[in-house]
Amino acid sequence: MGRETSVTAPRVLPSGERTAPAREPRPNAEVWHVSGSRPALGSRRRPPADPYGAQCPGQHASAPRVRLGGLWFDNVTMDEALERVGELVQARRPALVVTPNVDHVVRARRDPAYAATVAQAALVLADGQPLVWLSWMLGTPLKERVAGSDLLPRLCAFAAERGWRVFLLGGAPGAAAAARRVLVRRHPTLQVEGTYCPPMGFETDPLEQAKARAVVAAVRPQIVFVGLGSPKQERWIVENMHAYGPAVSIGVGISFSFVAGHVRRAPRWMQRCGLEWLHRVWQEPRRLAARYFLRGWSFVPMALEDLARVWLGGNGRVLAPPPHF
Repeated sequence: MGRETSVTAPRVLPSGERTAPAREPRPNAEVWHVSGSRPALGSRRRPPADPYGAQCPGQHASAPRVRLGGLWFDNVTMDEALERVGELVQARRPALVVTPNVDHVVRARRDPAYAATVAQAALVLADGQPLVWLSWMLGTPLKERVAGSDLLPRLCAFAAERGWRVFLLGGAPGAAAAARRVLVRRHPTLQVEGTYCPPMGFETDPLEQAKARAVVAAVRPQIVFVGLGSPKQERWIVENMHAYGPAVSIGVGISFSFVAGHVRRAPRWMQRCGLEWLHRVWQEPRRLAARYFLRGWSFVPMALEDLARVWLGGNGRVLAPPPHF
């Protein structure tokens, strides 16, 4: 679809030549280019439904979202992401923040329920250098990678300056408590109001679910970091965030162990080269080899599909839909 236009009558020049009709954008006209085709003049059609089942929620006025492999990502830097989280905290409403990587994009294609969960996020950050590279090839470049493991310590520093209360939920046994000690040592004014490591399988036990919600709700945090691994952490947040208060909840995976020093993160050069996944496979081959060596390759045809839609589609740029869509 394209921009709605109105057509004025052709002008006649003194020489007698007739100019082509001028097209002027209508007030509040919407822009939506997904395919190379253009609609009939004066038509007003809604954009097509996302083919992967994930729809884009309301986007921020200053940063249109970019679609990659069927998921919509906010085009922000780390500093802008911190400011956006600050806006969510100030809004005093439950909100979900997610940081999908390539594996998550592949999962969203195969699992409509997970795609629908991500679609509910108020902020979607690209945690994967290949996603940033793909966005550049599509002509809609993301400003930078915003990894969840980088967001956790940066946001804790941000929270310490503003007096926000923080809670750490999940992680390996002892990881959240150790991460708390490290973070408070770095930022003495940081208010980490509590940590809780629920037992394995707690998400299927109503009593344990209620206990986890109660522990979080008791301290009324403004930010909740949830380290349960994906997709469990995103699903748990969506199912429970309205029960434990108006907090911004962020899925951070293994990040507590990184902060605590229990697991070593990939060197910076590997992160910049998009090889952090290889470092993680080397650390946990039994658990991660299939994820990255088998499922990870499914991202290649998805990327080619996006590229074909843009490169062969004429006007087809992958732009974000109108905010109300």
